[in-house]
Amino acid sequence: MYRLIACDLDETLLDKQRHVSPKTQVIIKQAEAKGAVFTPATGRGFHSIKQTLNELDAVNKANHYMIGFNGGVVVESQGPKIIKEFPMSFELLSQLFEFGSNYDVAIHLYTFEQTYLYHSNPDEDAYLSTIPHEKRMDDDFSFLKKQTCYKALFQNLDRCYLENIEQEMPAELREALEISYSSNRYIEFNPKGVNKGMALKSLATHLAIPMSETIAIGDNTNDLSMIQTAALGVAVANAIPEIKKAAQYITKAGHENSAVAEVIEKFIL
Repeated sequence: MYRLIACDLDETLLDKQRHVSPKTQVIIKQAEAKGAVFTPATGRGFHSIKQTLNELDAVNKANHYMIGFNGGVVVESQGPKIIKEFPMSFELLSQLFEFGSNYDVAIHLYTFEQTYLYHSNPDEDAYLSTIPHEKRMDDDFSFLKKQTCYKALFQNLDRCYLENIEQEMPAELREALEISYSSNRYIEFNPKGVNKGMALKSLATHLAIPMSETIAIGDNTNDLSMIQTAALGVAVANAIPEIKKAAQYITKAGHENSAVAEVIEKFIL
């Protein structure tokens, strides 16, 4: 039986209004009753997915986990308690901010408690309207030197523009990073080797669950590592071609039609 399910949130578990469908909520509860552990695996942080944790009935509960910042942290909901963390150095964060400031992008910098938003634009302000963050009107991030940071990203609605930024990045900087894309609007940065697949392995080890009993579900390149790492990699119907190619199963339903419930019904229930 598959006992550990790592599932992306945006464009995978959540609909366009960022809710878990009632059907999927019921199906996840049925899987948990059989002993499965359902784990959100997201580029966002713990404090920005509280609505999802509430809909999953996982708020401040033991034996409920999340993978955040694309693998930067593994967190138990009760507490919350950080089980594993893979932070980004302030030096690397500074290099990214300096580089990104030369482009037409909004910049996000992440600590466990907060998302700091720089160089925002009206579209990004609207997109983040339901996600907790602090909008900064200056370029000062020196206060983060004394905090632990996990991830950074650049936002632009033109995917080709973001891909060009990656190509123009100095080789030394690019080689120090794990780079992925999400939501067709973000290029995301973690320290090299930090990704959802690595975090899935860490959580499976913590729970003493063999990798042969794991499922990963996703839609975009920041999900690729966990889809390749899990015993069963699943792409939702709306996933990009690269993810569908890597997956062993592609759902008939998209994220708007309870795709995750389809996976659990087929492979667990």
